[in-house]
Amino acid sequence: MGFRVEDLVVRYGRQAALQGVSVVFESGALGLLGPNGAGKSSLLRTLLGFVTPAAGNLEVLGQAPGRDARQLRRRIGYHPEDDVLLPGMNAVSAVALCGELSGLPRSDALQRAHEVLYFVGLGEVRYRSAETYSQGMKQRLKLAQALVHDPELLILDEPTNGLDPRGRQEILLLIRDLAREKGMHVVLSSHLLPDVEVVCDQIVVLDQGRVVTTGRLADLLAAVQRTFEVRVKGPVEAFHAALERRGARWTPTPRGPLQVQTPAGGARLLFEAAAESACQIRQLTPTRQSLSEMFASSVKGSAHAHP
Repeated sequence: MGFRVEDLVVRYGRQAALQGVSVVFESGALGLLGPNGAGKSSLLRTLLGFVTPAAGNLEVLGQAPGRDARQLRRRIGYHPEDDVLLPGMNAVSAVALCGELSGLPRSDALQRAHEVLYFVGLGEVRYRSAETYSQGMKQRLKLAQALVHDPELLILDEPTNGLDPRGRQEILLLIRDLAREKGMHVVLSSHLLPDVEVVCDQIVVLDQGRVVTTGRLADLLAAVQRTFEVRVKGPVEAFHAALERRGARWTPTPRGPLQVQTPAGGARLLFEAAAESACQIRQLTPTRQSLSEMFASSVKGSAHAHP
């Protein structure tokens, strides 16, 4: 069991950050999604024992965070959104320190520091001062700090911020490997749906402190309408008609391509329509829809929505 929360309420003064949140995470990788201010960080801090809930039940790795919190934290790896670097330390020292703080003997912590820095792609620069790292390198360093003590549960808060596209993909594949091949419980908090699609098999969407969607990612995506920008060469009117016969809706855009909203089936329907109408697809780009558009309004049948 990764964690279980039931009717969780978290308040900061009079402000309610979480309102009756219930989530069960058994194993694998869980994607925690939502816009800024949705309550994602509050849920993570509560799981880590940094915040005491006002109400509700909470269990992490089979125990309550309030009981022997230090022992529980030794079983958890945490990648915070903000940088947490001590001035003047190189990467090896920074990672080894996290290992010691998690209960490893100094020699073991140092050995593990070298191993995980190579794992995250910083092995060649591990003796450089961490203050000289780029933002993407700092993200990799935080992942190494979270992994040094081989945790059972890995909590990642926006781990791809500042990474270029190639680095972002590399980190996501590393995280996916930890969940699928190493058997680690992984919680990935992000506002980027594509990141979650790469890594996670379960999803929770928060909005204004409430759960608006939860379930298996594959099931939810199958029911969600997807929007694409499409440019075709050939008889465009026939392509329009083929789209409409498949339940897709299209509108022109000022830049030229069509904006096409598809039902379940996504891009496959676009290629079927192109083949039927003897058109050639020259551009196919998924558009960035907001989470509220993609989940809160589209996934109604399987969503656990609150008024």
